[in-house]
Amino acid sequence: MATLNTKFKLNTGADIPAVGFGTWQDKDAQEGAVTEALKAGYTHIDTARIYGTEPAVGAAINKSGIPRSQIFITTKLWNNAHHPDDVEPALDASLSDLGTDYVDLYLMHWPVAFARGESAIPKDSNGKIINGETDYVDTWKAMEKAFKKGKAKAIGISNFSRKETERLLKETEVVPAANQLEVHPYLQQLEACEWFKSKGIHVQHYSPFGNQNEIYSKGQGMGKLIDDPTLVEIGKKYGKNGAQVALAWGIAQGHSVLPKSKTTSRIKDNLDGDFRLEKADLDRIRSVDKQLRFNDPSANFGFNFYIGEDGKVE
Repeated sequence: MATLNTKFKLNTGADIPAVGFGTWQDKDAQEGAVTEALKAGYTHIDTARIYGTEPAVGAAINKSGIPRSQIFITTKLWNNAHHPDDVEPALDASLSDLGTDYVDLYLMHWPVAFARGESAIPKDSNGKIINGETDYVDTWKAMEKAFKKGKAKAIGISNFSRKETERLLKETEVVPAANQLEVHPYLQQLEACEWFKSKGIHVQHYSPFGNQNEIYSKGQGMGKLIDDPTLVEIGKKYGKNGAQVALAWGIAQGHSVLPKSKTTSRIKDNLDGDFRLEKADLDRIRSVDKQLRFNDPSANFGFNFYIGEDGKVE
């Protein structure tokens, strides 16, 4: 069963491929991984300033010979560049590393500012992160200017709750094109995702395999989402594995999904997660929702994320 090459429309009218290639972690392996992804047929690459992978992504795309117009590139503004005067220079630095004069989607990575400066994660003498004073609304207004200049074809957010997004919608001009969130069968966030959709905001799933990533301490000591018996059983019906079912479930919601891998076979397998699940199987997947959030850096980042959202542990 070949990939369907599903695409969705952003509120700008642009198409976004449903399966993107994530490049978080393993910085030194990313040029090779992105090269393999492009060979496999991916046309959507997701990176971020904090990942340190923009140069590798840019090099792989440049060497691929694939026209820039055929690749959808997302990157993200990091927390130490939230001051309005820092936003465009930060985007310019990303564009330089990516070797392009525009990105297709530019996201505010988190709704929290760190102290301005060269340090990506500024800390005080006690090892505590130093927060900045910039309000995310002011950061967004600076992003709007970059959008109007064409340096970003679309702008969006990441890790924003409905409450934070509602404030953006009330106080700024440009409706975010996307919100990149932790969403997977163990944290389905159906109500929140429907709300974002109603506002014209496309939802993207990061960590679509949940606790597959060892960095999430909360996900250790329990079975892996991709080995969930319900997902595995559904997969057998289609000749797919649990990971591919998790991706197909996300796409069926109208969302884009961002799996990552360094392994050539898995890179290809993830692209083949774009297939159609029957309604009965989608209904069964609803039953595995544990409202289990693996990524919440509130204590470390000095900001209370995800208030009022599923999986928030107060």
